[in-house]
Amino acid sequence: MTRTSSNGSLNLLAIRFFTLLVGVIGGSLLFLTGCTPPPEEGVVALVNGRQITQTEFEARWGELAEATKARYEKEGGKRRFLDELITRELLMQEARKLGLDQNDAIRDRAQRYKEQLILDELLKDRIKAKIELSSEELDAFYEQHAQELLTPLKVRVSQMLLPNISAAKDLERQINQGGHFAQFAQRYSIDEKSKAKGGDLGPYRKDLVVPEVDEVVQTLKPGFVSAPIKTDAGYYLVMVSSLDTEIIQADVAVRERLRQELLNEKRRKRFDDVIVDIRAKATIRLKDASRFVTDDVGKH
Repeated sequence: MTRTSSNGSLNLLAIRFFTLLVGVIGGSLLFLTGCTPPPEEGVVALVNGRQITQTEFEARWGELAEATKARYEKEGGKRRFLDELITRELLMQEARKLGLDQNDAIRDRAQRYKEQLILDELLKDRIKAKIELSSEELDAFYEQHAQELLTPLKVRVSQMLLPNISAAKDLERQINQGGHFAQFAQRYSIDEKSKAKGGDLGPYRKDLVVPEVDEVVQTLKPGFVSAPIKTDAGYYLVMVSSLDTEIIQADVAVRERLRQELLNEKRRKRFDDVIVDIRAKATIRLKDASRFVTDDVGKH
C-alpha cells in the first residue's frame, strides 16, 4: 500500500509539473507571436513602422477634386486610395534611403514651389471679389468670335441655283411631291460652289447666302423647300434642316471655351491691378543696373 501511494503521489506531481510547463511554454509562444502591439486607435496602416493615421488619410482624401473622388469610387473607393498612399509612402522611404530628401537641387525646387504657394495665397486674398461676366460683356465677346459660333437660327442650309423661273418651279413641284433636293441640286444647279455637295452649305451663319435668300431662310421651316427666289444670278430654291446633336454640342463647347477666355482676361487684369498697387507703395532702387541690363533706347 505504501509503495502504491508513493507512486501515485509521484505521478500526480509529474502531471502538475507537465501542466505548468505547458502553460509556461504556451504563454511564451503567445508572447512571441503577439509581441507586436496592435496599432493605436486611429491608425489605418503601418508601413515599415511608419503610421498612416485616420486623420492624415481623411485630410488627403479631402484634398481630392470631386471628379477624382468619383473615379476612385468606381475603382475600389477609399480602399484603393489607401493602397496608393501606402505605395507613395514606400516610394518616399526608398527615396530617403538614397538621400534624395537631402539633395540640394530638390530642396531648391521645393523652396520655389513653397514660395509660389505662398504667393498664390497672397493673391487669392487680395483678389477676394468673385469675377463676374455681364451678359453684355459676354455677348460682345461672342460677337467678336462670330465666325466660330452658330447663330441662334440653328439649322443646316441647302440651296440650288437655277437659270430660269420655269426650271425652278418645276423642281419645286417635284421636291414637294417627294423628290430628293440633294440629287436635283447635283444634277441641275448652276452654283458650282455647292453643286457637288448636293447644295449643302453647312450650318447657317451670317453672310452664308445672298441677302434675298437669307431673308427666306429666316422664315423657312425645316424640311420645306422655298418658292423660287429671284436674284441677279438666277432663281434659288432653298431648304433648311435641323442640325445634328453633335454639332450643337460642339457649339456649346466653343461658347464655354470663349467664356473661360474672357474670364481669364478679367483675372489677368485684376492681377495686374494688384501688382500695380503693391509696386506703387514700395520703394525700389536699382543698384548698378547698367551692369545687368542693356538699354538700347536712343542709340538708333
